[in-house]
Amino acid sequence: MLGLRTTIYKVGDISEAKTWYAKAFKTEPYFDEPYYVGFNIKGYELGLQPDDSVKGDNVISYWGVEDIQEEYKRLIDLGAIKHEVPTNVGGELMVASVYDPWNNIIGLIYNPYFKL
Repeated sequence: MLGLRTTIYKVGDISEAKTWYAKAFKTEPYFDEPYYVGFNIKGYELGLQPDDSVKGDNVISYWGVEDIQEEYKRLIDLGAIKHEVPTNVGGELMVASVYDPWNNIIGLIYNPYFKL
């Protein structure tokens, strides 16, 4: 295993999702087609695929953040819904998660021990 390369979120309206994710991750997609939208998030792939049928808590990918409280609030302000409030899970490690408008879970993690 080489580590995380791609996280794909399935969305109903890919055009609306593209706009929301561009705001949420503060970046524009590098690949933009009706069947797939790809964002480069600091060297990791965030992909969007159109699909109205899949909803649920089956996968959580955690995206690293510098300030988990600030990023959690910012996503809530963009229309995300609380899944897991920022929680200390040992030492300085913190995790949180939100539902995007398509019911996918976006995990946030503050991990000062992990260095790329």
